[in-house]
Amino acid sequence: MSAPYDNLNAGLTKTLLKISLKLEKLLSFIGMIGAWCALPLITIIMFDIISRRFFVLGSTKLQEMEWHLHAALFLLALGYAYLKNSHVRIEVIREGFSTKLKAILEVIGVLFFVLPYTGLIIWFGIDFASRSFALNEVSSALTGLSHRWIIKSFVPLGMGFLWLAGISVLLRNIVYLISISKRDKDLENAARSMSPELHNPTDALIKEASKEELA
Repeated sequence: MSAPYDNLNAGLTKTLLKISLKLEKLLSFIGMIGAWCALPLITIIMFDIISRRFFVLGSTKLQEMEWHLHAALFLLALGYAYLKNSHVRIEVIREGFSTKLKAILEVIGVLFFVLPYTGLIIWFGIDFASRSFALNEVSSALTGLSHRWIIKSFVPLGMGFLWLAGISVLLRNIVYLISISKRDKDLENAARSMSPELHNPTDALIKEASKEELA
């Protein structure tokens, strides 16, 4: 399957879509790594529950590993979820907007909220993790995990992935707005096909229902 921008003429807009798609591929891979964290997380939780219930055993290390894995899963999948429009939105208000207004609001949201917010967390998160590394921080529990800096490093790392996701979303929405001003249908369709945040959830449900009826 060819990329949605393959048939477009070479130029700035095609380059922007290429960058957006490459970022999306990178973040999809990172999100997949985060998703795989669910397997060891489930295994550890099951083992912890069974050992406590039937053998009256408990492990602080296992409990801490559970929330470490949970944090890693969440932070690694954060950027991917934003790219796929999986975060919560106020659809009751937003679904009545035109596609153009949605794109404008998305650009404003990324520029004034997503990028500055994630940038601040990355800045302070690096200091947060580096101080933990310098102090060789360990768990406050006597039998807890050591090397606390590892999990703390996931904070700036996860926010960095969300920052990249914001760039990807920003680029494809800018291209969509350019396509409208140029009245370029091919460019508009390419940008819109890459932007799930511009799709109407009601239309998606109707299409899904129609497919089921035809099947």
